[in-house]
Amino acid sequence: CDEYIAILDVNHYRADMDCFIPLMEKFKKTYGFYPKYPVADAGYGSLNNYIYCKLNDMGLYMKFTMFEKETKDEKYHNDPFRAVNFKIENGNMYCPNGKIMKFKYRKAIKDNKYGREEEIYECEDCSNCPFASQCKKTEKNRTIRINKELTEYHKEVIDNLESIHGALLRMNRSIQSEGTFGVMKYDRWYKRTVRKGQLSVNLEIYLVSVGHNLYKFHNKLYRIIQ
Repeated sequence: CDEYIAILDVNHYRADMDCFIPLMEKFKKTYGFYPKYPVADAGYGSLNNYIYCKLNDMGLYMKFTMFEKETKDEKYHNDPFRAVNFKIENGNMYCPNGKIMKFKYRKAIKDNKYGREEEIYECEDCSNCPFASQCKKTEKNRTIRINKELTEYHKEVIDNLESIHGALLRMNRSIQSEGTFGVMKYDRWYKRTVRKGQLSVNLEIYLVSVGHNLYKFHNKLYRIIQ
């Protein structure tokens, strides 16, 4: 296979999701356009990254944390005590016991770069509720946080990745990225950097990547000659 490393970025971010936007900006700077289908695993599926993709005309093809359970675990997907499954009628939201979930206030979403807010709702009365042990963990009325925008994005991600096109993209990502990591980490025994400092680590990663691409290119030429 010819899985070349097309772009890379070396940073010390606290989580994978923080790597996504800088990497896409570097891709744009290098090639002059954004990738149309940025397929990625669940470490990159965040509200910030989904909004960023929307603003730059990229499709939503990054899994979110509960993607596997949402798509494969029917019990979890249909759980009536999940806030996203609460019934909505005539503009009101109802808990599984038929009580109205009253809107309390809006709250800024932590670490959101686009000024988004989530809505906080509280059940009007949880006393004597037959579902209390399944629905809530405290003695107080059940409260829920609703982020309608993120819920819609999750639905779009599922639709995209569960389509034939999305399944092919996922399969291709697994072959290319995981295959490349496998060659570098297990065939070449390169599992961690040996240098310290940002510049030195950058140099090391670039050299390893260039070596990988030259190896792939050499094999391709050899197959053509043969």
